[in-house]
Amino acid sequence: MTSLLFAIISLLYASVGQAGGTAFLSLMAFFGMSSTETRPTALGLNIVVAAYSTWLFNRNKVVDWTILRPLLFSSMPASLAGGLIVLEEHMYKTLTGLVLLLASAVMIMQRGRAVDRVGEIPLRETVSIGAVLGLVSGLTGVGGGVFLAATLIALNWASPRQTVALSPPFILANSTVGFVGALFTGQFPSPDLALYAIFTLAGAVAGAVIGLKWLSQTAIRFILAAVLLVAGIQLVRA
Repeated sequence: MTSLLFAIISLLYASVGQAGGTAFLSLMAFFGMSSTETRPTALGLNIVVAAYSTWLFNRNKVVDWTILRPLLFSSMPASLAGGLIVLEEHMYKTLTGLVLLLASAVMIMQRGRAVDRVGEIPLRETVSIGAVLGLVSGLTGVGGGVFLAATLIALNWASPRQTVALSPPFILANSTVGFVGALFTGQFPSPDLALYAIFTLAGAVAGAVIGLKWLSQTAIRFILAAVLLVAGIQLVRA
C-alpha cells in the first residue's frame, strides 16, 4: 500500500517537475516511520525520481543550463551545510511547512501571461539565491525544487514550463548532497528503500511524460501551487 502511494505521489509531482520529497515526508510521518529514517528515505527517493526526469528533459534539450549552473554552484555546498544540521522534529516540520505555504502563496499570486525569460539574469543575485535555497533544502531535507520553481517564477527569470525542466537537476544535485549530509549525522534510510524506489520510478516515468507533452504553463503553475499548499498544511499540522 505504501509503495503504491509513493508511485502516485511520484506521478503527480513529476508532472510538474518535482520529485515529491515533501509528500514523501508527510506520508512516512502518517505511517509512523521513525523520524531518523524519513529525511534520508525522502532524499533517496528524490534522487531516483529526479535522476530520471533530468535524463529525460536533458535528452529533449529543454534544460536551460545557463540559468542552472550558477544556482548549483552555490546551492550544493549550502545544502551540504544545511544537511549537517539536525533540527528538533517539531521545529523541522513547522519550518518546512511554513516555507511550502509561502511558496504556494507566491505561485498563486503570479498573474498574467507566462513568458520565457525576461532580460538577463544577474549573476550575483543568482548565486545568492542559490545559496539560500540550498541551505533551506538541506535543513528541511527536500530537494529544493519547490523553492526553486516559486523563486524563478516570482522573479520572472523563467516560465512555468522552463521550471519543470530546471527543477529535476536542481533536486538531483541538492538531494545527493543532502543525502550524504544526513548519513554523516547518523540518519539512515528505510530498509525498504529499494522497493519504494522501484514504485516511485514507475510513477516518475509516467509523470514526466505528462508534464513534458500535455500540461499547459497555467496548469503547471496551479498544480504546483496546489501541491505546495497541501504539503505545507500537512507538515504544519503534523
